Amino acid sequence: MNLIMTARADTKNRILQVGAEIIHRRGFNNTGIQEILRAADVPKGSFYFYFRSKNDFGLQLIDYYESYLVRRLQKHLSWDQLSPLTRLRGFFAEFRSGFGADQCRGGCPIGNLAQEMGDLNEDFRLRLESVFEVMQGAIGQALHEAADQGELAPGFDTGELAGFILNSWQGAILQMKVCKSLEPLESFERIIFESTLSRGTPAGGGSEATTINGKGVRHERHL
Repeated sequence: MNLIMTARADTKNRILQVGAEIIHRRGFNNTGIQEILRAADVPKGSFYFYFRSKNDFGLQLIDYYESYLVRRLQKHLSWDQLSPLTRLRGFFAEFRSGFGADQCRGGCPIGNLAQEMGDLNEDFRLRLESVFEVMQGAIGQALHEAADQGELAPGFDTGELAGFILNSWQGAILQMKVCKSLEPLESFERIIFESTLSRGTPAGGGSEATTINGKGVRHERHL
């Protein structure tokens, strides 16, 4: 019985793994079930044993992608011998290296699906939203630890800051794919870790007024 269950799990995981690779390159709507099954060397009937429909497969694929991303993130954040911000930067650096090896193609699988399916399918949108929340929560925990250890300047809302970092990273990945360069990701890391999160630039502080076209515009100046 255990052997049968293991074989079934292996087949399902093979479909998900192969499907993840193809959809990462081609997109969800541009990939057919038969294409995935041929590449996985699995009979068509087996697909519907594990998945009710292509959309059900897509939702389980999001779980597969989430597991991968969260594992990579937790791997870095668990390295207690490094400071929290160093651990967090290591996560982004690892993905930058991977994107470089892939010639700036592919991008973030969750980000890709969010762009493609976020407006088209509410089930996808909600599931993708939850993945971003999980990732933001993990980043926020690292920032909280950094604040507790005096590595992060006081005054930050670590939850909001985590969302800003995640959103900035996703935007930098989009730019990377368009310009086929790692510069957007390198710029993201420099600005986040060497400026925004620098111990010398606390949140809050003074403000100064700037005049633009004769109108006063107030902006924050970190002291």
